[in-house]
Amino acid sequence: MARLLTKSCFLKGGSSCAPGSVLLRAYSSGGGDTEYLHKSIVPTMHFQRSLPRLPLPKLEDTVRRYLNAQRPLLDDEQFSKTEHLARYFQNGEGKQLHEELVLLDKQNKHTSYISGPWFDMYLCARESIVLNFNPFMSFTPDPRPEYNNQLLRATNMTVSAMRFLKTIRAGYLEPEIFHLNPAKSDTQRFRKLIRLVPSSLSWYGAYMVNAYPLDMSQYFRLFNSTRIPKLNKDELVTDEKARHLLVLRKGNFYVFDVLDRDGNIVKAAEIQAHLKHILSDQSAEAEFPLGYLTSEDRNIWAKVRQKLIDNGNQDAVRKIDSAVFCLCLDDFSTRDHIHLSHNMLHGSGMNRWFDKSFSIIMTQDGTAAINFEHSWGDGVAVLRFQNEVFKDSTERPSVSPQSVPAAVDSGQAVQKLAFNLDDSLKAAVSEAKNKFDALVGSLTIAAMEFKRGGKEFLKTQKLSPDAVSQLSFQMAFLRQYGQTTATYESCSTAAFKHGRTETIRPATIYTKKCSEAFVKNPSKHSTAELREMLHDCSKYHGQLTKEAAMGQGFDRHLFALRHLAAGKGMTVPELFQDPAYARINHNVLSTSTLTSPAVQLGGFAPVVPDGFGVGYGVHDDWIGCNVSAYPARDVGQFVQCVHQSLDDIFKVLEDKRVNK
Repeated sequence: MARLLTKSCFLKGGSSCAPGSVLLRAYSSGGGDTEYLHKSIVPTMHFQRSLPRLPLPKLEDTVRRYLNAQRPLLDDEQFSKTEHLARYFQNGEGKQLHEELVLLDKQNKHTSYISGPWFDMYLCARESIVLNFNPFMSFTPDPRPEYNNQLLRATNMTVSAMRFLKTIRAGYLEPEIFHLNPAKSDTQRFRKLIRLVPSSLSWYGAYMVNAYPLDMSQYFRLFNSTRIPKLNKDELVTDEKARHLLVLRKGNFYVFDVLDRDGNIVKAAEIQAHLKHILSDQSAEAEFPLGYLTSEDRNIWAKVRQKLIDNGNQDAVRKIDSAVFCLCLDDFSTRDHIHLSHNMLHGSGMNRWFDKSFSIIMTQDGTAAINFEHSWGDGVAVLRFQNEVFKDSTERPSVSPQSVPAAVDSGQAVQKLAFNLDDSLKAAVSEAKNKFDALVGSLTIAAMEFKRGGKEFLKTQKLSPDAVSQLSFQMAFLRQYGQTTATYESCSTAAFKHGRTETIRPATIYTKKCSEAFVKNPSKHSTAELREMLHDCSKYHGQLTKEAAMGQGFDRHLFALRHLAAGKGMTVPELFQDPAYARINHNVLSTSTLTSPAVQLGGFAPVVPDGFGVGYGVHDDWIGCNVSAYPARDVGQFVQCVHQSLDDIFKVLEDKRVNK
């Protein structure tokens, strides 16, 4: 399942769609305006109406791609059976389902064929959203050390987040555009022209200069939004009228207004005073921290939430749900990257509300991260928010180390939420805490930094940095476990209206051949032969990435066909009962790449009990990964094997092998 950070061909880590493509942004105005990040002359949603629709792949293409992805995972006998079932599906039930899906898609031109089923997949999932769905992305520290102070940074980020909220709601946020030729399209001249083109045609105008506007339909869910647990299927709720921030500290809940009655941002000195008031509150840790309930099984949480409301807590729950976002202030400093990852991914559970669309978590030393609920949207929207907040809060901070908090009565302005808890509610919190502790206690995280080279060197070798990283994971798994396994890499389809994600399948016949050559028989191959294998892997990975970004993978199409069959009450088609289908969707290697100047680290848990959650980044001169696992896998050994694999690849590329 796509619970990972979105692998975008334009965000999440540089360009993997087309060599030399960049995502640039220049703003028209706004430097001196304290209410907005900037004021784009092109309205935020200018391109939304004319975005192209997510294409439905041809069924024969989907079957071919599916079989290509199955080939490295199966022996000849297994593959023969799977091929037979796939062809039978293509000519029988699959053909009928595909025709119905095409018809359904034509009747719903306002959206994409995957949007509804994808929301259903997330919102109907009953397991805990902690570790199973919510990822984190940590902020790079402020370049000025004196600003990495909890009170200062929390104030600056809150103000910048409110500027983002006001900018997008006013239609001033620069539209998200993927520029393939920025010299032509990322210019004031282009902006002045394109804003005159009607919305119904604007996408085509951008396309003419090789610029690709992206879907921004998810952005409205960033603020004032939460996931409400309901029996069997959750709901997403947004209340744009609410003006208050939710702050958590020691498991206690506080709210205060960050927008005034006229919709202006409350003065930074007042926000600083209110946050200082919360940080100086001598209250003990909450005896029964309600945040644990958001980590429960969704049906259990739905019943407990109703009890909570019925017990006289309706107003307090509504304030949590409707808050602009959640700010979690932790009473300790970050020790190292592993501690950071554990804290931002799950923490102790006491000081979190995992149902909010996103939370900014901040420790005493100013280390900050975003933890976000995944059903409402993907990493593209969250990363844009993170980039903007980082840029604004570091380049245009609203308070400085010399700033004095406003002389206001924060005791009046800040409301500490009180809850009426009966014995059954207290027992529910204790039970949720016990389950949470057992769940997160089983997760291990290890990190690796490969300093021999990165993006720049690999590009001189005419190799895709992403392909080389993915190959290193295939080689590492083969070295550690002696086999090739199902692998998932998420790719954004935000180039299309209501696009979500598609899957890149990095385990291929090329990576299998190359991995076996490097791991099992390196001495049997010349440097030239190994180089050729590396180039074959890179070329095919590039093709898979482009297909996925253009909505031409196979995973979402098959998912939609299966969803349609289930909705009709049909017997599950044999293709989906094939053990090979279950195996390829049991993603032992779940991977996601993330590189941005605003992001220090990102991570998520494995998607299966015997899997690895691999967050990675390819930088100019180094490659890093942040990997999680449960007890079924040895995460420390895996990251060592990844390092060894990269070392072997670079030796070949640098021609430093002993046995040539």
